[in-house]
Amino acid sequence: MSETITGFAYLAAAVCFIMALRGLSSPDSARTGIVLGIFGMLIAILTTIFEPTIVSFDLIVIGVIVGGSIGTLVALKIKMTALPELVAAFHSLVGLAAVFVAIAAFFAPEAYGIGVFGNIEGASLIEMSLGAAIGAITFSGSLVAFGKLQGTLGGSPLVFNGQHALNAFLGIILIASIVWLVQTNDELAFWIIVGLSILIGFLIILPIGGADMPVVVSMLNSYSGWAACGIGFTLGNTALIVTGALVGSSGAILSYIMCKGMNRSIFNVLLGGFGGEVDGPVSVKGGGMDKAIKSGSGEDAAFIMKNASKVIIVPGYGMAVAQAQHALREMCDLLKGAGVDVAYAIHPVAGRMPGHMNVLLAEANVPYEEVFELEEINSEFSTADVAFVIGANDVTNPAAKTDPSSAIYGMPILEVENAGTVLFIKRSMASGYAGVDNELFFRDNTMMLFADAKAMTESIVQALD
Repeated sequence: MSETITGFAYLAAAVCFIMALRGLSSPDSARTGIVLGIFGMLIAILTTIFEPTIVSFDLIVIGVIVGGSIGTLVALKIKMTALPELVAAFHSLVGLAAVFVAIAAFFAPEAYGIGVFGNIEGASLIEMSLGAAIGAITFSGSLVAFGKLQGTLGGSPLVFNGQHALNAFLGIILIASIVWLVQTNDELAFWIIVGLSILIGFLIILPIGGADMPVVVSMLNSYSGWAACGIGFTLGNTALIVTGALVGSSGAILSYIMCKGMNRSIFNVLLGGFGGEVDGPVSVKGGGMDKAIKSGSGEDAAFIMKNASKVIIVPGYGMAVAQAQHALREMCDLLKGAGVDVAYAIHPVAGRMPGHMNVLLAEANVPYEEVFELEEINSEFSTADVAFVIGANDVTNPAAKTDPSSAIYGMPILEVENAGTVLFIKRSMASGYAGVDNELFFRDNTMMLFADAKAMTESIVQALD
């Protein structure tokens, strides 16, 4: 395959990737976007395989078969509730791949046309260093995110005095090591860059609490893209450069949107530990377990909603865990059949990753036109007879507006408390992922429905029939 044909093929792949992102911007065109992304990746893989400079044809084919088989198996077996952990795990692999490519390029530069060992071009060393550093940070940071999402590391932030000063110091050493490597081609400098970057990845993600994991997942997605982009320059691979830049920039934009949705600073996210260092314990208001609550049954909830004129559904992680989206859609179909106006309210960080609730509702064939984001629907709660909260906690907690000492203070929330009645499905009175008790449970207009989300929704469906 000539260089001209290769260039055109990579350009076609890049166009497919751009159109894929465009398609994924809307639920209506998401399927088309996915198909375009798959087609673009197929073009990129085939073009790379048939590159004239490729000498390990058999190894590439084996790698594609092994990787494709594992990916297919995971896709078939993975549960929707485990997608955030899966994304974090895949990000770690992207970062590790970037590190491995950088190692290969450093010790065998002749194969990449960037010089000989001990005498690599300065520009190539900069590209290689950045790719390795960002890749290593992505690798270790994604492992921490995976552990937090799995619950093995706990959701609480791991903070200590002077953490930001330590991160800044390590960052300066990292930059100095890159300069050292570029000037001397020293092997020790290269390994220092890799080791420091892995350590920094741990240090910037460990201080982030579990409730902020959606932003972390988005941020790591951006990091993995920039790592791929940097290594693309080392390899001289146009498709990898374009794809990495697209993933990096789109992930950064999404991180900004998520930060806005949580009232966080994008700079604090990028630096890690955006919950800040805390001086003593965080106080929690509204959690007094001695307060009276009202609890009800599926029949009670069915009666209230059937006699309502407008119901707003607020899905959360509890719905995802219980896989209640299909029962929820059936319930809403029955309500609409009874003349009730039904809409869905989605918080930007509901669930464990961006778009988590949207994907689950789409899986249940919920009409796209009934699903609204926070900014679109928040004003509607005051006109709703019922807010039906199914497994959401932190994103509905009024403490975000009323308690300055709360870990979630300042985060925009779905103002479900303004509805005439709040029906809240929850297994228990336990706090949300952020570790903050929800004062909404004790409000006069709230009725708690203690049960598994799917079981309770199914009981409501039976009562509506």
